Amino acid sequence: MLFYEPLFLFVFFPTFYLIYLLGERREALRRSVILCASVLFYTWSEPLFVPVVLASALADHLLARRIDRLPRACPQAKLLLAIGVLINVGILVHYKYTRFLIENLNGLLQGIPVGPIPVPAILLPIGVSFIVFEKITYLVDIYRGISLPAQRLATYLLYVFFFPKLLAGPIIKYHEMESQLRALPTARFDDISAGFLRFMMGVAKKTLIADTLATGADQIFAVDPAGIGFGHAWSGVLFFTFQIYFDFSGYSDMAIGIARMLGFRLRENFDMPYISCSITEFWRRWHISLTTWIREYLYIPLGGNRVPAARVYFNLWVCFLASGLWHGAAWNYVAWGAYNGLFLVLDRLFLLRLLDRMPRLVANLITFTIVVAGWTIFRAHSMDQAFAFLRAMMQPGLPSRSAGVLISADVTFAAVLAAIICALPRMPGFHRLRHFVFSAPGWTLAMQTALSLVFVLAVGKAVADPFKPFLYFRF
Repeated sequence: MLFYEPLFLFVFFPTFYLIYLLGERREALRRSVILCASVLFYTWSEPLFVPVVLASALADHLLARRIDRLPRACPQAKLLLAIGVLINVGILVHYKYTRFLIENLNGLLQGIPVGPIPVPAILLPIGVSFIVFEKITYLVDIYRGISLPAQRLATYLLYVFFFPKLLAGPIIKYHEMESQLRALPTARFDDISAGFLRFMMGVAKKTLIADTLATGADQIFAVDPAGIGFGHAWSGVLFFTFQIYFDFSGYSDMAIGIARMLGFRLRENFDMPYISCSITEFWRRWHISLTTWIREYLYIPLGGNRVPAARVYFNLWVCFLASGLWHGAAWNYVAWGAYNGLFLVLDRLFLLRLLDRMPRLVANLITFTIVVAGWTIFRAHSMDQAFAFLRAMMQPGLPSRSAGVLISADVTFAAVLAAIICALPRMPGFHRLRHFVFSAPGWTLAMQTALSLVFVLAVGKAVADPFKPFLYFRF
């Protein structure tokens, strides 16, 4: 069930929200309504995976309560934590990486007189990586003493299944949401208004920009890479560069907006990433919830900055190698993670100091080019296709021999609009202009009216066109 499809917009959410608002003065009722709606929301998309999540959540709950009763860092607490983490990682490996591991093992066994291992048909549940990472944070937070265990299983299930962030984040750490889970917030009028405006903006970003750009990117990445030319290669990669940002940030806007309408506050997941002046800065602005999760639950346990420099560089590289693998069970995701890890290490060695001496616009353009090259690896169907695109992008004037590629005017317009929106924060006076627009009542009303009209157009487009799932559903 997508946030912008008619079933959600006109049936599921209005029904749920009416019941939720009617129970405003009864917290127990509101808690039950949110939990039931969240489980129903996920069951609609992944009915076979729901029992797995429920069973593993029960295991988390029991383990966490036992860990909390033990002295911190005692051997038994460590063992129980390891069991809980292994259960969750095992779920992720089974559903996401079994096929990848067996296919690569079969490749290694070629030439050996042993038949290939059958590859099981395991479907990837939507949002499994987000769910597993959040469940691990619960156990680790309890072990570290950052949070207390949920008093009731229903409270923990609400954290796991909370439907606004369930399918594609933001990845919410348990301690970030603990107080809101213990005493449910009440939605005030300004929460409802601000939340719905944020939701409308997310729908517009997804349907009008991301889905339009997807048409052009898919068309170019579907051609024979041997015939790709300079212009088509850059066009396809730039289409995807803006598509993935507006698609994923659009989902985050919708999730944050819906949660706000319920009175909840979720953390921001994006902060104008394409104006970054280094890869280090880019990863502070892009998918913030994943970056902070990696830092707190992987990088710091590996030693963080407290180890010798060579070990710090190795830890950085390993963390982003893991980030790449988190995104998907394919070698191009592994290569993309290693690529970003390499540039983070180069930032530490010399690149950050070099970029800091440059004009901000120049440093921004260099960083953007590095990011775009990385998205080429990320989007490609294979490493061979990625290398073919990268070679073509480095050969100005290389003609395209791919027939049938016709970029429509709406795709071009969406790309130009996306580039302008992403570049605006880099323009002089942008922050003063934004402050003026959002502080002047007349301008605020005009912006809200314009956004409402754009939202109606976006919903109309979503209904008329075939639905395109969010890109991060596959991760």
